[in-house]
Amino acid sequence: MRAFSLLLLTALLGIPARLAADYPVQPVPFTRVQLTSGYLAARQATNRLVTLPFALQQLEVSGRLKNFDLAAEVMRRRAAGETNYQIKPPTEFPFDDSDVYKAIEGASFCLALHRDPALAERLEAMIQRIAAAQEPDGYLYTWRTMHPDEPAHPWIGKERWVKSPELSHELYNLGHLYEAGVAHSLATGSRSLLDVCLKSAELLWRDFGDGEPRIAPGHPVIEMGLAKLYRVTGDARWLTLARFFLECRGQSGRTYSQDHLPVVQQREAVGHAVRANYLYCGMADVAALGGDTTYWNAIVRLWDDVVGTKLHLTGGCGARASGEAYGEAYELPHRCYNETCAAVAFLFWSHRMFLMTGDGRYMDVFERTLYNGALSGVSLAGDRFFYPNPLEADGTYGRSPWFGCACCPPNIFRLLASLGGYFYALQGDRLFVNLYGASLLETSISNVPLRLEQSTDYPWNGDIRLRLHPARPTPFTLCLRIPGWVRGQPLPSDLYRYEDASPADWWVEVNGRRVARDLDRGYLRVTREWCAGDEVRIHFAMPVRRVLGHPRIAATHDQVALERGPTVYAFEGIDNQGSVFDIVLPREARVRAWYRPDLLGGVTVLEIDGAQRVIRTESGGRTTRPTRLTAIPYATWANRSLSPMTVWVARTPDRARPAPRPTPALNARLSVSFARGGMSPEPIRDQLYPADYPDGQARQFDFWPRKGTVEWLQYDFDAEQECRAVTVSWFDDTGTGECRLPVSWRVLYRDPQGQWQPVQALDDYAIRKADPVRVRFEPVRTRALRLELRLQPGFSAGLYEWEVE
Repeated sequence: MRAFSLLLLTALLGIPARLAADYPVQPVPFTRVQLTSGYLAARQATNRLVTLPFALQQLEVSGRLKNFDLAAEVMRRRAAGETNYQIKPPTEFPFDDSDVYKAIEGASFCLALHRDPALAERLEAMIQRIAAAQEPDGYLYTWRTMHPDEPAHPWIGKERWVKSPELSHELYNLGHLYEAGVAHSLATGSRSLLDVCLKSAELLWRDFGDGEPRIAPGHPVIEMGLAKLYRVTGDARWLTLARFFLECRGQSGRTYSQDHLPVVQQREAVGHAVRANYLYCGMADVAALGGDTTYWNAIVRLWDDVVGTKLHLTGGCGARASGEAYGEAYELPHRCYNETCAAVAFLFWSHRMFLMTGDGRYMDVFERTLYNGALSGVSLAGDRFFYPNPLEADGTYGRSPWFGCACCPPNIFRLLASLGGYFYALQGDRLFVNLYGASLLETSISNVPLRLEQSTDYPWNGDIRLRLHPARPTPFTLCLRIPGWVRGQPLPSDLYRYEDASPADWWVEVNGRRVARDLDRGYLRVTREWCAGDEVRIHFAMPVRRVLGHPRIAATHDQVALERGPTVYAFEGIDNQGSVFDIVLPREARVRAWYRPDLLGGVTVLEIDGAQRVIRTESGGRTTRPTRLTAIPYATWANRSLSPMTVWVARTPDRARPAPRPTPALNARLSVSFARGGMSPEPIRDQLYPADYPDGQARQFDFWPRKGTVEWLQYDFDAEQECRAVTVSWFDDTGTGECRLPVSWRVLYRDPQGQWQPVQALDDYAIRKADPVRVRFEPVRTRALRLELRLQPGFSAGLYEWEVE
């Protein structure tokens, strides 16, 4: 390991290493922790060997780095007196600069752990391109520099900063720049990127240092970046600016960007989840570095709100796709959004909460989010990514190599690159062991060098061994986190509970002698004089747990999920006869956990006997048959072929969603008059209605953005069919979208001459929201049936289901 530290940079800058105030608990830097083997070590190695070069390549091919070259070119043209100097940006969004900065930050973390002259040279070349795009006064925002005379995007204002409270992302980009500059300096000792950061920060001080204009950044992260600049320079202006941007909130009333109330008055996590979680990180930094308890009191309330009412079982957050936002309390649908960036930001926030308090509950939630909601964001191969991380998928959703909005790949990359920094922490003569995984720690406690070796197969096995090697016998307290799942508590709230909440068997031994199980805020504290060769053995039994949701979570009514240790499990169709929504997991089902070295890089799977599968009968009823099931760790799903997936399954047959029974529509070729990108008509023949989805997340097909037109859906049969009735369920999203009930509808059949003819209806073509509408007609023999609908003027329409008899 390379032993870079804050001391190196402070010596370089000629500034004091100690700050007036800081987090009471200090993390051991990731450069002092080597992940030596096992699951997390493998994920981190793939991150460096695959994700790192892949991400840097994508920055080139996507045009993100070219933005900096073009911005520099425009400045050269203007300086030369050319009149035709503007260049249209080659990428899609004004925040694309930030992806470059996050990638540099992650690459710098890799460089700090592994000497790589070629990577160092490549980063330096990238930094020179960034520096060339910086305007003489320090302004750095490529989209404006490339196209300075009029905005190249509606998110950009005519003047600097004026649209920062909305969507310009000027300050957001700079926040990630500052984080990258600090990381690169710490890793290399070079000031090249840090000087770009400080030049930019000087401009911010000139423009905002006097307290005007009062602009609340539309996407927080500048606060975190400024706090890091303050930490490495000791220049109080940067902490003052971070506080200023926090204090500007509460002016516009916008919940989307957390500008609805002053930050100290906010009590509920609302709006865009990534923005919210970064904001709360910034509040924590200012609270710690500035000694401000009002900020701290606010983020304690906000964190409790998330963990108590808005966190998915996987640790994912931000349930709503609309606005990529936190929903209402207990709004936790299975087909949720749960952006990867939101999970990463939530990890940053939870870790800061721990550093402020030393309370293990924050690391309990950190562990849950890391192993499930965050690691799912990147494939085991390291070159495919999730943007949303749903808890249920229909078999058409998979990871992508990159995105037009590519914030998530470099975010998970920088997290994994610095993962060792979350394992251990120090507070005076206390050493906290926060995460379990094979690792080597080299640090000092009470001014005595200490090496600690951790050996374990966690998270697949709960046996852990610590070997301590202080340079000389030294008294200190070893604080071992006893996870909430061991103690029978999924979260430090009542949002989820185990069906059997009995604590798992656990014990701790020091040199073969059991330690009393007295816990303090989730930690077992062992105080003694430690000597070289002392050994601590920890045993956590890992029973398979059945998890139930809070009664107010509509989606989990009469459903159950499975956990083992910190791992949440999922059922994929590829392991379960292609179908997962029709399975039932009664309490008496037998579950066996076993390690599969041949599967998904080596994981512990769950094999289940005594489960049931619900089947539709020809008459429309339901019956069950026994089945065997396999569950895999949620974070590893979608690493094989596309397949349906679910975390939550039914506890009783009436809660399952059986596969459709054979009907003429099921095997017909389905076509529509129009479908926007990503909108599939397949849900209309799954024989599932809104009543089958207690969480209100029934799948629909709609014709948006078509409005006021005549549209159609069509079944083409392989052979002539006799049809006599249809059942339709209409979709209407009044209040959230632009779909309304149609003005009218009818059914047509194709006659032997190939002409479309209306059927002779025996019932009215009724139109009502969601409830099934059955229309009988005189039987017809045909090879195709069409449903035609007229949309309301100014509105679109859609439907949940179209069955044919």
